[in-house]
Amino acid sequence: MGVVVGALALASVLFSPHAATAGPGASLSSAVLASASAPNHRAALSLGRTLFDENCSSCHGVSAQGSALGPNLRGLGAGTVDLWVSSGWMPLANPAIQPIRKPALFDRAQTTSIAQYVASLAPGGLPIPKVDLAGANSAEGFSVFALNCAPCHTVTGAGDALADGLSAPSLHGVTATQVAEAVRTGPGNMPRFSTFTISPTQLTDVVDYVTKHIEHPSSPGGLSLGGVGPVAEGFVGLFVGVGVCVLIALWIGDRNEREDTDGHGDAHSPPGGEPPSGSEPEVAHA
Repeated sequence: MGVVVGALALASVLFSPHAATAGPGASLSSAVLASASAPNHRAALSLGRTLFDENCSSCHGVSAQGSALGPNLRGLGAGTVDLWVSSGWMPLANPAIQPIRKPALFDRAQTTSIAQYVASLAPGGLPIPKVDLAGANSAEGFSVFALNCAPCHTVTGAGDALADGLSAPSLHGVTATQVAEAVRTGPGNMPRFSTFTISPTQLTDVVDYVTKHIEHPSSPGGLSLGGVGPVAEGFVGLFVGVGVCVLIALWIGDRNEREDTDGHGDAHSPPGGEPPSGSEPEVAHA
């Protein structure tokens, strides 16, 4: 009886519609891959839980439910956690200060494990996006960036100060995944851009522009001055240009003064043509 059941099970696998379309042995391979990935997933969750308990639970709670020191992370998704951890914003040594970007505390595998563990606690949120820049349009990305991102991050991506002591971070050195995560999740004071505001195609264009042209800007026809932005560059140009003009004007004035002195004799002669003191005046004879 057991042999018959086994034969029927094998036949159902081999002659299923998926097997017919995918080729012989495809279903068996998928089953093997699924069974092999399950232990890896469980191991990643276990590692993520350990790292979360050791480095994050003191502020966000043992179940990521939040506390007076840190917000609730349940339901935010793996993409949000991945952005904050991979950028070095988290964990914080002092929860009362604004997070700043710094070298990440964890490697990529550890960061992904933490994000997957937090995402497993509650459904919802943004998963870690997979960004494909093939066919991206950097020119369109610049237009979208200038309209939605440059007011805070500046057109060169150097970052700028905001209200209440906050600041928009620099976009130099960010990854494509981090840009996509930031646009969709809106970290900190940044607004969250939905697909109705920035479409998936536009998001790919923005990511392409930020990771390629902001990171490696071109400077045709002049000095880049560190890419600090048009206002600061204009000030430098005005300061240097006006300073050079003033120096040239002073030099020209000094030359003219010397030439006038050389052409009209003694510059210390008394006014009105009076002879110098000590000389005898000419006497007119009748």
